[in-house]
Amino acid sequence: MLSRLFRRRFLEELQNAHREGQLKFFGEHAHLSNPTTFTEWLTPLRQCEWVVYAKRPFAGPKTVLAYLSRYTHWVAISNSRLIACDERDVTFRWKDYRALGRTRYKTMTLSTDEFMRRFLLHVLPSGFHRIRHYGLLANANRKSHIATARELLHQPTTEPPSEHPDALAGNASIRPTFICRHCGAPMLIIETFTPAQHIRAPPWPSDSP
Repeated sequence: MLSRLFRRRFLEELQNAHREGQLKFFGEHAHLSNPTTFTEWLTPLRQCEWVVYAKRPFAGPKTVLAYLSRYTHWVAISNSRLIACDERDVTFRWKDYRALGRTRYKTMTLSTDEFMRRFLLHVLPSGFHRIRHYGLLANANRKSHIATARELLHQPTTEPPSEHPDALAGNASIRPTFICRHCGAPMLIIETFTPAQHIRAPPWPSDSP
């Protein structure tokens, strides 16, 4: 049921984006710019079943969360995988999971246009957000969610005064004792040490009677 609902909503929004001119087609897909051709191209997608594959994780939800957290700040390709690039080609390293041993890591060279096309496939469309943007502490609604949580927990809504050095520096009546000679910011005394007392060793016994 959810699969068919997602299929309908996805295809409707895709056709709306095409109608508003938000989709651009190039090369062998340029003919899809025609509305009639694009509608015919979507017809088989409406007739086939969209299957969602999901199963219980073997190691539990903690492993799934750790797996997803590794993708929240990733980009399409890291700089360490880029080997060479110029105005015509881009060479990068990729992993072939069907191979074993040293042959698993291979290199590929693509034209600059093709590399940018594949890279932009990983750019989220307008209205979509990455995983890190969701949840109770999402940036979009963080303040309102925290205020609601404090209200439900009967906690005070005002935050305690900050003890950051910048807050202390803003008080003109308090003159800092020590000031950093490089940045001019006040320096706080975190811990003091008392000088250790020098203990003399007892004198050696005299050999005389």
